[in-house]
Amino acid sequence: MLSQLPEPLVLVLDNVDCLHDRRVLHNVEVLLRYASARLRLVLGARAEPVLQLHRWRLSGELTELRMPELRFTATEAAELMAHQGLSMPDTRVAALADHLEGWPAGLRLASLSMRQRVDLAGATGFGGDDQRVGDYLSDEVLATQPADIRDAMVSASILEWLCGDLVDALTGRDDGENMLSVLLHTNAFVIPRATHPPTYRFHRTFGEFLSGELRRHGASFGAELHHRAAGWLAGNGLPDHALPHMLAADDWPGAVDLFLTHWRELVCRVQHPGGGTLARPPPAAAVQSDPELALGYAAECLRVRELEAADGYLQIAGRQQPLMAGDRRDRFAIMAAALRLARTQLGGSPARLMSAAAELLALVRPADTDTSPADVGARAVALAALGRAQLDAGELDLAEASLTMAMASAERARLSCLPALCSSRLALVRALRGELVAAAGTARVALELPPCPGQPEGVHCAAAYLATAIVDIHQDRPAEAEPHLEAAASLCDPEIEPELAAIVAAVRGQLCQQRGDLAAAYAAVLAGRRVLTERPLSPHVRHRLAITEAEVRTAHGDTGAVQQLLEPLLPVTGSTQVELRVAIARSYLNDGDPGRATSILPVWDGEQAETTPLPVRIEAGLIHALAARQHGDRQRCSWVLEAVLRLAEPEGFRRAFTSAGPDTRALLAGHLDSGTAYWSMVSELLAASQPPEDQPGDFPALDEPLTQRELTVLRYLQSILSTGEIARELHLSINTVKTHLRNIYRKLGTTRRREAVRRARDLRLL
Repeated sequence: MLSQLPEPLVLVLDNVDCLHDRRVLHNVEVLLRYASARLRLVLGARAEPVLQLHRWRLSGELTELRMPELRFTATEAAELMAHQGLSMPDTRVAALADHLEGWPAGLRLASLSMRQRVDLAGATGFGGDDQRVGDYLSDEVLATQPADIRDAMVSASILEWLCGDLVDALTGRDDGENMLSVLLHTNAFVIPRATHPPTYRFHRTFGEFLSGELRRHGASFGAELHHRAAGWLAGNGLPDHALPHMLAADDWPGAVDLFLTHWRELVCRVQHPGGGTLARPPPAAAVQSDPELALGYAAECLRVRELEAADGYLQIAGRQQPLMAGDRRDRFAIMAAALRLARTQLGGSPARLMSAAAELLALVRPADTDTSPADVGARAVALAALGRAQLDAGELDLAEASLTMAMASAERARLSCLPALCSSRLALVRALRGELVAAAGTARVALELPPCPGQPEGVHCAAAYLATAIVDIHQDRPAEAEPHLEAAASLCDPEIEPELAAIVAAVRGQLCQQRGDLAAAYAAVLAGRRVLTERPLSPHVRHRLAITEAEVRTAHGDTGAVQQLLEPLLPVTGSTQVELRVAIARSYLNDGDPGRATSILPVWDGEQAETTPLPVRIEAGLIHALAARQHGDRQRCSWVLEAVLRLAEPEGFRRAFTSAGPDTRALLAGHLDSGTAYWSMVSELLAASQPPEDQPGDFPALDEPLTQRELTVLRYLQSILSTGEIARELHLSINTVKTHLRNIYRKLGTTRRREAVRRARDLRLL
């Protein structure tokens, strides 16, 4: 019957996970096996059905739609609301979709609830505590589980994330990992996190519902669960996760002990994305009797980004500090300064960050003395923050020194988070300086280091991914740069690291320009400028965005706008001044004014230029060579280009040459004729910069084509190697090479080496 149908039959079977009769399942598999060409079978199930699905996965005949595919986007959520006759601002719909994590049924229930509200513009407070949602989750999810699993899920609702051992510590079970695996595969609103070893979390709305169920058990039951969670987390190296549970249990002495033991780790981890809600504030009497509690609560406020509350508790701590005596006051001063530094890292300018880091460094004993672990840890925290501030300010040499010392101190103090963070930023320092080989190696080290306990992989590594993207771009690998840049963007929080976010935007502009998409490049610059309007960024980052915009405008031929944009910035001092001068010089060169271009170029060669980033030196030298060529000074042009190649070759720079246009290609081609020690590199650059229509192919101009061996010898003729040296390079006898040369000259209709090279280029053989 199926074979006689004009179109494939679509058969929908729902609730397939309820099928347990082996005979029925066997019949379904037989049906699929013998009728798959004329049958489209759609199976609906909460859990994966007990069928041999691997067969159809391997054959490519199976399409699977799981939670990520079913999740509604903000646009789809808006369409649903409009279909239900609800008019809400797009921002509110997006916030609702984000809170519900795109859950389709939740959005449908939300639309029903919204019908009864008057103020739809502010209607985003919808979640697991809504009666409709609670009824649905209770009947469709919780009620389907055995009683002991239901109790474990309710108990685990106090956690931001779950793992088997932690669930066992809360519930007294010994099968927590298996329970979570089953819940995951039965789609019981348990979601895996990108961590190793694996951890999980509840869907946000389901977690809210479970928290409501937990409140019915009473406050004392919840406090006991928080105590158990805090004990397990602290014992497993997760003090930043343990502290909120200790505070939620109202265990003020325990919270103080935890803070005093682990304050260095807590300060280090403040920059990590926080979660959860702020615990109930401690009573004033507890803070007065134990001022360290104010610092502990300030650390918790910073973790969940309650910055005003954190400022208030830091002020309380400041008032309490003079009332202390002896060693306790000194220790308290260091901890308070470290927290003020952490607070500055969540929204301060590079200048403020440098000041806060200097304040903390002034309180610890010098590094060359026999220091305590507290001093070593505090120094590591301060130096890491100082290195970040110096990097943001463009002080690359100082940043390298600070970050290197921070890594050494962090290893001595056993602060597991800082080495990866410092290595990541150190990779970016080296990439910006043009030390491409070292930058790539340092980035690999940073990416291979384990993340902070309890944090997703790569949480520290935005700068390392950005450094890798910069290396890829300079070495002319735009396809490899794209995913690295996207990883950097996804890991960089503009609220915490606005300078890094702006540099990501600038690098994206460069990548788009390299692809020839000038509109996208300019859009990337505008995205970076939006960060500028919201935060007080350093001049270094502002100028870097301006230089990227200038490159885009120059590529578009808008050189007048480039000069208007950059010339007012020239009076500035610092690392970006030389970059500004190079960008302006390129605009003059494009205007056909090589003399003015040369006059504004900074010193780019010799000892005086050694502190200038290598990419800037290469760009400046290339402009110098092009200007000399326009002047007709072939000798200076050749000398300058050879010096540029000497700078570029060891680090593998390619983009400066391959994306600079036909003038640069002609410059390189002429340089082969005049002789160069970098002939293989220049040949590679010429091949890479050829337009697609200019690639070598079949050339009817030759009556007798060159053989592959003759083409190889022909490429060597561009170099300054003698015939004997070419023979040694190719492992051939000199007589064999001479035979190939005679054949090449005969087929090309030439009698001399240089004539053969020129004829080959005319024929696009080179």
